[in-house]
Amino acid sequence: MRDIRPIKTEKDYDWALAEVASYFQMQPQPGSADGDRFDVLSTLIEAYENKHYPIQESDPVAAIKSHMELMGFDQSDLAELLGSRSRASEILGRKRTLTLDMISKLSRDWHMPADVLIQTGGHTKDAA
Repeated sequence: MRDIRPIKTEKDYDWALAEVASYFQMQPQPGSADGDRFDVLSTLIEAYENKHYPIQESDPVAAIKSHMELMGFDQSDLAELLGSRSRASEILGRKRTLTLDMISKLSRDWHMPADVLIQTGGHTKDAA
């Protein structure tokens, strides 16, 4: 394979991105020399990005707040859904983690993706 090298710096990363960009115009045949080169470069780029630009875990509380704002809901709407004003307050204040029942209600009634609500990533305190 021609001129493939490790991606160690931003300059190397920019070079690799420019190299794979040309393959998006005309995709190489899988198994061809260009196809193999594209696969190797893509793998190197992914490894570099995972190391230098990791994706943050989702924050369920931030997702709930964002959804509430988007839908025009307030804390009383959340309290109605969860069955208690104090429970809604504790969730939004990060003093209580979401239970599976709460996740189910948010997903079913507010159409929020359950996977966003399940990942706690250490952002909330233990349930009371």
